[in-house]
Amino acid sequence: MKKYVCIDIGGTMIKYGLIDENANILSSSEMETNANLGGQNILEKSLKICENYMLENDISGVAISTAGIVDSENGEIIYANECIPNYAGINFKKAFKQKFNLACEVENDVNCAGICENSIGAGKNAQSILCLTIGTGIGGCAIIDGNIIKGFSNSGCEVGYINMFGTTFQDLASSSTLVSNISKKLNLENINGKIIFEKAKNGDEICIEEINKLCDYLGYGIANICYVLNPEVVILGGGIMAQKDYLYEKIKSSLKKYLIPPIFQKTKLEFAKYENKAGMLGAYYNFINKQNNN
Repeated sequence: MKKYVCIDIGGTMIKYGLIDENANILSSSEMETNANLGGQNILEKSLKICENYMLENDISGVAISTAGIVDSENGEIIYANECIPNYAGINFKKAFKQKFNLACEVENDVNCAGICENSIGAGKNAQSILCLTIGTGIGGCAIIDGNIIKGFSNSGCEVGYINMFGTTFQDLASSSTLVSNISKKLNLENINGKIIFEKAKNGDEICIEEINKLCDYLGYGIANICYVLNPEVVILGGGIMAQKDYLYEKIKSSLKKYLIPPIFQKTKLEFAKYENKAGMLGAYYNFINKQNNN
């Protein structure tokens, strides 16, 4: 049975595991990214992960999901923000080929989440999906007929940077903005999403107001993207979306306000089915799809 090393590189943690040819996760673990140490350090950690698995397994390939803008054909990072210094220019595909003679496929982490949800998750069998991850920023992935909309320079669906009300979509509607706004208003330093939603459910007016504002901005931003892409399903992921029972009707109501009825009525709103595993599983399906098409 074929086995694949799958690595999901985030700004805080690197999740990794071994997945078989039937998409079963055989083992998984995680380590700190230590992003401040730079791109070369991340590459070396990834190579070491693979090397360790190769001690006891016959590995058929390496599948990588990563933060940053990715040239997936060449397997190279072409842009990353200041959180991961010197990440641009790191070429995973070349490194794994040279060191282990293994095939390697690399894709952006939000795209991998979208691939996972389109393959086996909330967007399974959908002709077109828009997948958004709401976290420190807002990441986007659009898939139509099984194909990611990459754009001319591999930066298609970078929706977090959409200009809205004199700032950006992610500056208004990300979970980090929610935490920051409430922290300032309540004069609390150690606050997080879990505490905010607990307070809201217990009637805290400031938390309720800020969550409502976030949902309205989300609906506004999503509606504008829907006018361009007209997806069959909109899938929302990210840690904050664990509060789907609280958020669903609020976001749907906002979407209804900003979309014309013929589009709203035919646009499904779903929450991501595979959260922590989406990166690794999406990387796996991306690898299989790319290798089958070569």
